Amino acid sequence: MDEKTLPRILIVDDTPTNLEVLVDALQHEGFELVVATDGERAIERAVLTSPDLVLLDVMMPGIDGFETCRRLRSIESTQGIPVIFMTARSETEDKVRGFQVGGVDYVTKPIQHAEVTARIRTHLLLHSLQKKLKAANISLEQRVVERTRELEIALAEVAALKEKVDAENIYLRSELEYQRPSIIGSSGQLSHVFRQIEQVAHTKATVLILGETGTGKELVANEVHVRSQRVGSLVRVNCAALPESLMESELFGHEKGAFTGAHARKIGRFELADQGTILLDEIGDLPIALQAKLLRVLQEGEIERIGGTRSVSIDVRVIAATNVDLQKAIEDGRFREDLYYRLHVFPIELPPLRSRRDDISILVDYFVQKHSQSLGKHINGIASGVIDALRAYDWPGNVRELENVIERGIIMQSGNHLELGPWLPLYMKRETQYHSVTESQVAREDFLACEARNIDDEWQTLDQVQRLHIERTLQKSDWVVSGKRGAARLLGMRPTTLEARMKKLGVVRPKPAPVEHEKS
Repeated sequence: MDEKTLPRILIVDDTPTNLEVLVDALQHEGFELVVATDGERAIERAVLTSPDLVLLDVMMPGIDGFETCRRLRSIESTQGIPVIFMTARSETEDKVRGFQVGGVDYVTKPIQHAEVTARIRTHLLLHSLQKKLKAANISLEQRVVERTRELEIALAEVAALKEKVDAENIYLRSELEYQRPSIIGSSGQLSHVFRQIEQVAHTKATVLILGETGTGKELVANEVHVRSQRVGSLVRVNCAALPESLMESELFGHEKGAFTGAHARKIGRFELADQGTILLDEIGDLPIALQAKLLRVLQEGEIERIGGTRSVSIDVRVIAATNVDLQKAIEDGRFREDLYYRLHVFPIELPPLRSRRDDISILVDYFVQKHSQSLGKHINGIASGVIDALRAYDWPGNVRELENVIERGIIMQSGNHLELGPWLPLYMKRETQYHSVTESQVAREDFLACEARNIDDEWQTLDQVQRLHIERTLQKSDWVVSGKRGAARLLGMRPTTLEARMKKLGVVRPKPAPVEHEKS
């Protein structure tokens, strides 16, 4: 209803004289008047003019006042208009009926002008107050709905935050056992790596760390993160260790009910690393189907949980690491070229240990101190022959293999000095002997071949040396590759790396000899 200057009154009476008297009396009281002479016209005018109150005669031809009031109450636009009945009858039964069909008051004829005016003003005021109260209730309900929605959003945010904190706590508890030592060494090659870390750490650039297994790619990633001063955590993901069926959920999370067994929402590693850094180790082993989704994360800065209906914005610094030749993987169709260029923003290539042999003595000192404490030993010296033997070896497993060899030596050492002993693999000793006779112009191949004949082996190439070492280690582990007692752990390699090396060198488990049965 449009706002009006004067209250509008609809007067309904089939007697012209009554209409004339009422109009004459009420128009001087400051009302706008509309008239009708029967119930049908009264309903039409009420719909068209939206009066603020209806004065309605009871006894009329056609439909009477009671039916007219009932119909007004059935129409949405007129059902709230107050109706005052007018009649010459004063029976209680008629009054009760009038209230039953929706009337608000009852005046008897002959009409007393002062009385009807007072009743009109009273009901107009009541109606106005009711409208204001209704409007206030509607406004209050809307505010309650809005506030409830705000609280629901806030509670959802708190729940999401709690969920993330819980996931972070679980992750961090699992990380407590993983100690990240500093990068050990002072060689020129390593100094170049330190400079690269300083250059890129404070930027948001994606870093790709390249290098052989065991060269310390995780340590470099940690240094980049620590020096970046990002407020979030460094979250590690080994792309080679996760089953392909679980990898998408592990990286991006899933919603409750997204698949069989998804009993609750899971926060993925990318969300866990929000405001921090994620290390995608062994990125070369990421399935090709997930490479497209990772590319979208790098391009858009958004992830989508499995079973989710909306994207989640994240602020994550990505560091990838691999010992795989990604260019070759691209040629073989195992790695997306567009993803490679997204990752290859700032490459850091780690030198293998054999190219920085001067760092071996520093590393040995560090590992002796580290493992002596943990093993309850008191090693306070290292024989010079030990360092010579270790420097002579090419270390295909790099620093990780060196650490495992030193740990084994400390375990087997009975005195306070780390001496040459059965803990040092035979081929390392022979390499040391080779270096000691180079002045007599004995060729390395001839020396190794000569020594190999003494033990019925043919060590003429580095591949053959590695193959023999791998085979002997597998024999010690009963040809078990993975696990705490597996050959990979003894060699300081990842199981996948050892399997790849075995395939390359042609190392296979020998078949058992056939059992001969006596002839009857």
